[in-house]
Order: sequence, then C-alpha cells, then structure tokens
Amino acid sequence: MRDDETPTTQIPAEGSDAGAGENSATGETTTFTDLIDGPDGASADSADGTADDVAGTTNTSRVSGWGRVLRGNRTLWIVALGAVVCLVAGLLVGRFLLSPDASSADAPEPGLVTAPVEFGPLSNDVTLRADVGYADAVDVKIDTSTLTGGAVVTGKTPEVGATLEPLSVALEIVGRPVIVLPGELPAYRTLRFGVSGPDVLQLKQALASVGIGAGDVNSNMFDQATAEGIAQLYAQAGYPVPESEEGTADGVRSAEEAVRSAQSGVADAEKALTAAGAGPTPVEAFQADVAVQTAVEALDAARAAGEGVPAAERALHTANLERDAIWAPRDTSSEASALESARAAVTSANEALEEARQKALPFLPASEVLYLTELPRRVDAVNVQRGSIVEGAAMTVSGATVRLTGAAAEADARLLEAGAEAAFELPDGTEHRAVIATLKEGKDSSARWSVILEPDPLTPEQISQLQGSNVRVKIAVGATDGDVLSVPLAALTAGPGGESRVEVVESDPREGEDATTRLVVVEPGLAAKGAVEVTPVDGELDEGDLVVVGR
Repeated sequence: MRDDETPTTQIPAEGSDAGAGENSATGETTTFTDLIDGPDGASADSADGTADDVAGTTNTSRVSGWGRVLRGNRTLWIVALGAVVCLVAGLLVGRFLLSPDASSADAPEPGLVTAPVEFGPLSNDVTLRADVGYADAVDVKIDTSTLTGGAVVTGKTPEVGATLEPLSVALEIVGRPVIVLPGELPAYRTLRFGVSGPDVLQLKQALASVGIGAGDVNSNMFDQATAEGIAQLYAQAGYPVPESEEGTADGVRSAEEAVRSAQSGVADAEKALTAAGAGPTPVEAFQADVAVQTAVEALDAARAAGEGVPAAERALHTANLERDAIWAPRDTSSEASALESARAAVTSANEALEEARQKALPFLPASEVLYLTELPRRVDAVNVQRGSIVEGAAMTVSGATVRLTGAAAEADARLLEAGAEAAFELPDGTEHRAVIATLKEGKDSSARWSVILEPDPLTPEQISQLQGSNVRVKIAVGATDGDVLSVPLAALTAGPGGESRVEVVESDPREGEDATTRLVVVEPGLAAKGAVEVTPVDGELDEGDLVVVGR
C-alpha cells in the first residue's frame, strides 16, 4: 500500500471464518470506508434497518484499525506527546513566573559598585613562555679537501655530553688533531707564511685569546711571529707541527750551500780587486830606485868626462819614467765588476734561503682547526666513529650552558632590558632566578621579539628534567618600594582641575545614590594588574575603605 492510499480493514461476515475477507452473502470485500458510508455511498444514519446491526461491527473495526495505526507509528506518537508536554510546561512558566518587566516595579534600586582599598606591595610583570635547552645548536663540518686519500677518523671520538673548550681536540683525522679555537669564520684554506686576509686576523686573535703570542693582532698578515704561535699551538695540543711539503728541507739545505758559495766568491773577488789595485812590491820599488840612482851616477860621470852626456841623460829619464810607472794607479774595473757580481750572487742566495726557510715554517691546514663561537660548547650528537670516513657533519654541538628562549610582543619587549631579572618554576615548584641575556627585535612591528635568558646555575638533575620543556617566565618591570595603598583603575576619576581622585563610601553602598560619599584627591603611582598605587593628597584614605568603581 502507498502512503497516500487509505488503509482498508476487512470485516468477516457472520458465520464465516475470522480470517476470510469477503461477505459470504455477496462475495464482495467490505472496507472501513464502506462501513462508514454504506455500500451505496449513503451515510450510516440514513441506511436501512441493517445499520444497527452493522454499527457494532463498525465500532469494533474502528478500534482495531486505530490500534494498528498506533502500533505502527509508536515513535511518532511519543515525539508528539513530548512536544505537547513541553508546550504545556512553557505556558505554565510564563503564567506563574514574573517577567523582568512585570517585576521591575517592585525590585529594589541597584546599589553602588565598590571595591576595598588594598594595602601591600604592587608590581607589574611581563609574562612569557620560554623553551629550555642548550643554545645555538650547530652542525660541525670539517674541511678535508686538503687531505690526500680518505679522511679516516683515527682517534677517539668525543662522547655525547662532552664539553669542547679552546684548545680541545674535537677529533683526530688521519693521525692529525682538529683543534678547537674561538671564532666565527670557518676554516677554508691552509694558512702559511705570507698569506693575508680576515681568516689570518681571526687566527691571530684566537691565539692571543688563549695566551699564545702571534704578532700584531691588528694585522691580517701571516708573519714569522704567527708561525711561531702555530708551533706553540701544536705543542700545547700535544702534536708535532704539520710536515712541510716533500723536498722542503732539502731546498733549505741547498739554499744554505748556495749562500756559502756566493760568499766565497765575494771573498775571492775582493782579493783580486785588492791585488789589482795594490802598488809595486818592495823589491820592485827598490829596483826602480836603484835604476834611477845608477842613471844619475852615469850622467855625472859623463859630464865629468865631457862625453856621452846625451846618452846618460836619456838613460836617467827612462829610469825615472819606469819608476813612476810602477807607482801609478792601476785599472781595476774588471776586478771591481767581478766583485759586484759576486755580491749580487750572495743576495740572491740569501733570498732563496729565506724563501726556502719560509716554506719550512709551521703552518695551519684547514682540516686541523675548528672555529666555534661562544665556547665552551656541548657535544649533542656524534655522527662518526673511529675507522669511519668523515662525510658531511661530523658532530652537532650547542652551547654548554642552558638557556631559556622565549618571545614577547613588541609592547611588552620594550619594557624589558638586558640584565633584568626574571623567575621561572623548577619541576619541584620552586622559583629559580634567570637574567635576560639578549633582546632581538622582530622583523617588523607586528613580529614578536626574541628574548634569551640565562638561568642561575642548575644541577645536572635539574638540567635533565628541564631539557626540552616549556616554562612560564615572569619578569618584573616595575614594583613599589614596600607596601602601598592601591585601588582598582576604575576607581580613579578626574576632578575639575585635572587632579585624580577617588570616591569613598561612608554609608551602606546598597543605598545607591542616597549613600553618603566623600571625594579624596590622590596622587597615582605604579599601575599593575588592574590596580594603581595611590597616595592621599587631600582627604583621608585607609586600607579597607570602600571606593566607588561603578554605579
């Protein structure tokens, strides 16, 4: 049957089976509608005499039909009954309970809204959330590009939780140390005599910070003093200085031999020049003098004899010329030139020796130094082990001390300053002191500021419990000097002259506008947590007095 069809009820005739749905006399089906309207569509009241006989059967059919309707829609009838009950209850509530409009005429007038004057310390705090942990975790990468072959870890690796300090050996690679020094610029090249740059300046300053002399710390040139500082660095680390390139020592020895040879050549040239510029020997001088004297005597004898004078004069003149010739300055230009060349050879040999010696000076490979900021540092993770090859980050380190890292809105952050004291709760509920280390502004006015705090020393157990947790930090940005009177901010009103004042209730506040009040002029002070410090200027004000905060 469809929902829009009228349900039919089959009524058995007299003398037929109860289950039969047909009239035994006519063989037709009798429906609920037929019993109401009659077989011809006429009303039951206008039917013939058989209406009274049918009436009883009709009533029974109605009850039976409606029973089946009720049983088939039980949930619907329960919901309908509930709705009727709720409707009746609402009518009763509206009838017997007074509405606000109906009862307003009999309700009492509202009284004054008051608050007591407090007496005690008043402070203004900035509260923020902060993460507890070791600060500035970084991955440690070591430049092994200068190594030939694999960068094999040959020494003992640090344990997690170990502390790296200046001059610590973080790792040993191919038998060589990786020495920790303070600095920000990573090592990226080998530093040796003659190079310059910011990395050299950082090295010199790092060595000076650990008590090792390295020359002028304001100069970015790697000089002899820097090399000597490198030698001392390795001595303190307990390792020999790095070996120079193959053949460097032989080069130094060869250069030293060249210098000695050049110096010998200079000596020989000097002797030759001296010999070339020297006068006659004593024998040569004596012989010349004798020749002159002999010529003089021969001339005198010729003059006495009166003959052979011209020949004797010529012989004397020749003897004088020969004697003057052996005493005349000699040409030593070739010997002087030879000496100059010998001296230039010595200079070149010395320069070559200096260069060879510079190549042999101590140097610092990029693979043997690790620059870290904010030492000491704590080892958080180790990614290598003995016998493995260093690839990527060898370890992860962080600050060795615990820090609290939080954030604050710009308005709150501007109330803070480095060095300000703060407090946070330990796991056992006790308060622990911390100090603001740094404040870092946000990127723009809407960004939160970074707040870094350093707590007072913590025990290892406390650090273990706090590590990775988020704590509530309270920072006092203003406090009264002892106990003061304070009232809610809403209690302050402005007088005709701009003075601040409060209204004190002296009678029952429930009297409303009829209550007795007096005005007290006050000087406001620190405002915090919705209250403000007040000092009475004109009038009396005591703890417990009721002041008006609303009407």
